[in-house]
Amino acid sequence: MPHMQNSTARLNISRGRSPLSAQSSVESSDIMVLIPKKSRRAILEHLFKEGVMVVKKDYQACKHNELEDIPNLHVMMVLRSLASRNYLSEIYSWRWHYYTLTNEGIEYLREVLHLPQQVFPQTLTKQRPTRPALAGGDSGEGGGKGKGKGKGAWNREEEG
Repeated sequence: MPHMQNSTARLNISRGRSPLSAQSSVESSDIMVLIPKKSRRAILEHLFKEGVMVVKKDYQACKHNELEDIPNLHVMMVLRSLASRNYLSEIYSWRWHYYTLTNEGIEYLREVLHLPQQVFPQTLTKQRPTRPALAGGDSGEGGGKGKGKGKGAWNREEEG
């Protein structure tokens, strides 16, 4: 085996690369990442709760921007795996991945996380208004924004 390692090192050097640069040129998508079950479950729970997730394409980031205790690489790899199975739809723009749950993804996460059929992600639940719908608002005149007289006052002066 040592003979083969030397030959690959010589091959890389003969192509103008050092043995170390050949290892660092491998993309993260080619490397297998082992993710702890605890981290994977936390990612899946957060994804189901929110319904959407954003990941910066930064393999070296120590932590994810929403899940501070989980490395960004772990979040990226779990979401990429789900997207490859069509459980997530993915949009990539300016080094950011935007993932959204599909209907199949919702069913899959319910099955994996052992959730009842009545539970939905926040993106699918209708938000209730904070104030009552029948409460009266500002119905008086001049209730608009700003300090000026506005068109209403200008038109009244012309008429009179």
